[in-house]
Amino acid sequence: MSEPTGPRGQLTLRTLAMPGDANAAGDIFGGWVMAQMDLACGIRAAERARGRVVTAAVREMAFAKPVKIGDTLEIYIDITKIGRTSLTLHVEAWAQRYLSDKRELVTNAEIIMVALDAEGKPKNVPTE
Repeated sequence: MSEPTGPRGQLTLRTLAMPGDANAAGDIFGGWVMAQMDLACGIRAAERARGRVVTAAVREMAFAKPVKIGDTLEIYIDITKIGRTSLTLHVEAWAQRYLSDKRELVTNAEIIMVALDAEGKPKNVPTE
């Protein structure tokens, strides 16, 4: 993964990496980072779909850098495709290093969300 000059998309979530989310070496668990990315995608997709959404797929994800205790994790979302019932989102996780202005790309992925109706069946994503 080459280092971009800055985040792509809309800042959707910021959260602090805490000791309870880390291993003994102070590296934040990858699963915690993935969960924050999924939360952010859910927020952005639900806003666009104007309702309930679920995660349908996560495309390839590789971690380029670790997140450390005290870093602020920033999740950026760019909706790249809107289908009949689905949304494809490009998601990037960036770490703003503790007590620093330095920001580094941690990982990115493509996540597909599906809009659901009240009965849990796929529904059309509204046109804007």
